[in-house]
Amino acid sequence: MTKPLRAALYGRVSTSNKGQDVGLQLDELRRAANQRGWLVQAELVDEGISGSKDRRPALDELMTMARAGKLDLVAVFRFDRFARSSRHLLQALEEFRLLGVSFISLHEQVDTSTPMGKAMFTMIAAMAEMERDVLRERVVAGVRRAQAQGKHCGRPRREIDTRPAVALLREGRGLKEVSRILDVPRATLRRRLQEQGQWPLSLAGDVRLDAQV
Repeated sequence: MTKPLRAALYGRVSTSNKGQDVGLQLDELRRAANQRGWLVQAELVDEGISGSKDRRPALDELMTMARAGKLDLVAVFRFDRFARSSRHLLQALEEFRLLGVSFISLHEQVDTSTPMGKAMFTMIAAMAEMERDVLRERVVAGVRRAQAQGKHCGRPRREIDTRPAVALLREGRGLKEVSRILDVPRATLRRRLQEQGQWPLSLAGDVRLDAQV
């Protein structure tokens, strides 16, 4: 006879659903475990914790058990009890796959140990990739819109008084040396000088420009 599968049952109730009873989730999971002959190793519950958090006490314990080789499967009542984003769900499912741990969601009728469950995993991966692409496109579009309106995007602009730099350069010092003396990144210093029409400098013949720019 084959050994019964060692299972962890996981339930969660978020802060926004205080009226819910996590016991309803566990009842369904216990019923499934009894019907399928699972050997329940732990019932892990996170109460009053949002599913948007990747780190939760009970979930962390579940992942520790899986990584220690103490589980053959993880069962949840519904996907969103485990993770609220496809990114987090995909990350966990991929780790379970590498650990040889099956993932079962009763509500969606998904079991990653079956061909249909593996197909669902592929679909979730595609959804996560699409989610990242859409987010990336929104960020790029937002940056372009802000730049078109004359807004500065990225790191705060560092204001520099270029007069000392110009004076040092006219003494014949190179840009690399001047940037070190003034404690200003060379690229930033060159960019500010260019913006003010002060680079490259028109120097007398006996004064050199450092080639290290």
